[in-house]
Amino acid sequence: MELRHRALEVLCFSDPEKKAAATIDLYAHKALYSIAELTPVLQIQEADLPGRPEKPELKHHTAMARRSPATPEGRAILIHAIAHIEFNAINLALDAVWRFDGMPEQYYHDWLQVAAEEAKHFGLLRTHLRQHHGQDYGDHPAHQGQWTMCEKTRGDIVARMALVPRTMEARGLDATPQIQNKLRNTKAVDALAAVEVLDIILREEVGHVAIGNHWYRWLCEKNGLEPESLYQELTARYEAPRLRPPFNERARRAAGFTETEMAWLLQS
Repeated sequence: MELRHRALEVLCFSDPEKKAAATIDLYAHKALYSIAELTPVLQIQEADLPGRPEKPELKHHTAMARRSPATPEGRAILIHAIAHIEFNAINLALDAVWRFDGMPEQYYHDWLQVAAEEAKHFGLLRTHLRQHHGQDYGDHPAHQGQWTMCEKTRGDIVARMALVPRTMEARGLDATPQIQNKLRNTKAVDALAAVEVLDIILREEVGHVAIGNHWYRWLCEKNGLEPESLYQELTARYEAPRLRPPFNERARRAAGFTETEMAWLLQS
């Protein structure tokens, strides 16, 4: 059995529950899999990646409903939006496993770990929606912004490491404490339960961003690139979203951002 081929197969699954379960199983049994030197042959069009369920309906982010936590319905929309982010994060990590050649074995195992933990997060949020709101994943529209950056960087692993974990996912480190504060302020039972789920997610997302930081710097060192100036160049070249304060400085430092990088963020 070969790990990268299996990661591609799982990426193509459209059923969310099947994809999440298969991802967790693949990570649990990773030691049984060999790792191919060459990228598996893609049997479908790039445009058909990743496998997606029929629901949720995908809209542009400007057309999305507001996610105020002040009402039960607003909280359901908010949790659904975060669940969609986590579902997409499974896809992002699986894509990092199958797509890029020439990396050490630990790289593939690291991103498979990320995929499995994202699958766990998705399951926690989906269970929360079902138990506290009587709803399920797919009941609200969602947007596909995360995968757009994945498509842009599919031919450049350095850009992928710079702009998906270190940019897109790192935004979650900044946003999560703010979301938690809003949920706590409602004092609703379901909101406080959501805060506990987000505690788990935030703690593990620090590790995911740290993995991105590690492999970005590893690639820069291998290729004689200066990581901090290159990052600024890549954000412009690939039109990455502008990062806005407030920043979760403690979480970002724990994830491996340097003081120079933090200063650039705070001044930009």
